[in-house]
Amino acid sequence: MTSAGKTAAFGFLFLIALFFVSTVYAQTPPDSPAADDDQSAIAAELAVEDDDLFDDDLFYFEAPTLVFEAPPVETRTFDDVFPNFTQIQKIRVMNGTGLRYSFENDGSPKLIPGPDSGLDLLSRVMAKKPSHIIEALVVVPYINRELDMLDIYNALGRVRNIKDHKIISNDREFVIFKETTRLVSAKNRKPIPDPEPTNILPHSETMYLLFLDPYIGDLYLRGEVSVSLYGITYSMTNFRDVSYSIFKVMKEERFNAIIYLEPIKEGILIYSVSGLYLPNFIAKRINLTPNMNRRITVLINWITSGLRAQEESRQDKHFYRLKPTQ
Repeated sequence: MTSAGKTAAFGFLFLIALFFVSTVYAQTPPDSPAADDDQSAIAAELAVEDDDLFDDDLFYFEAPTLVFEAPPVETRTFDDVFPNFTQIQKIRVMNGTGLRYSFENDGSPKLIPGPDSGLDLLSRVMAKKPSHIIEALVVVPYINRELDMLDIYNALGRVRNIKDHKIISNDREFVIFKETTRLVSAKNRKPIPDPEPTNILPHSETMYLLFLDPYIGDLYLRGEVSVSLYGITYSMTNFRDVSYSIFKVMKEERFNAIIYLEPIKEGILIYSVSGLYLPNFIAKRINLTPNMNRRITVLINWITSGLRAQEESRQDKHFYRLKPTQ
């Protein structure tokens, strides 16, 4: 094809294209509402097609709320937890005062739970390398009704009531703790009131406490509550040094008292192991074992009193739910 022929053919094709475009624009002018609607519709359709590929709603559906009731855990007996106790030992455990044993770090424990009980407080206490260890075991029998773990948790919540429990020895009354209170935090040591009893049982909780002890010194404690399958563990550790007057008696993290509480068929089982480290020259001067026994007695009496208060406050059988984990 000659150059002139090519030019004529190109011109003919250009005229056809121009005619086609003009026809389309004549039907929907570019600045008309119809044109905008058409373009919006096309864009919306494309957007819908793209969104369909990643639409989160496609992965969800509505259904009625499902409520599951966990099967109740069978309540254990004392023999299930401590299977190797003699009848005399069990009588002493059930009589309200319980059993106490103390030993130094080269001694051996006497109150040993069964291997299938799931309890091992001693190894946790011994991890802090204490110089002196005290064990305690008692069962608080039910009177008005059986108690559950929520009752235990609410009984442990009344920290201010600890100071109300005194020790009588040789016809003399001893005030063990002048004040017991919660604190805002480890850094903010402002006293705060105890919370009201609750119907929600947390999986775990950390609190900060102050026990004013006129004989040993002020105890700044970190309290840690944890809920397990059968019971509740309450651990208290000093997060500050303990000083008496101008003398440092004990370094931080060297006192640890772990109390385990479980509703068993005979009552509420209270088992505790406490350990602390003191140099010998200090331990001998404060007559350590009797002093520690008095403090353990105060704590057990406080728990017992709180459990009795729970029995009186809620006579009917009640249910509780676990607080969701964060």
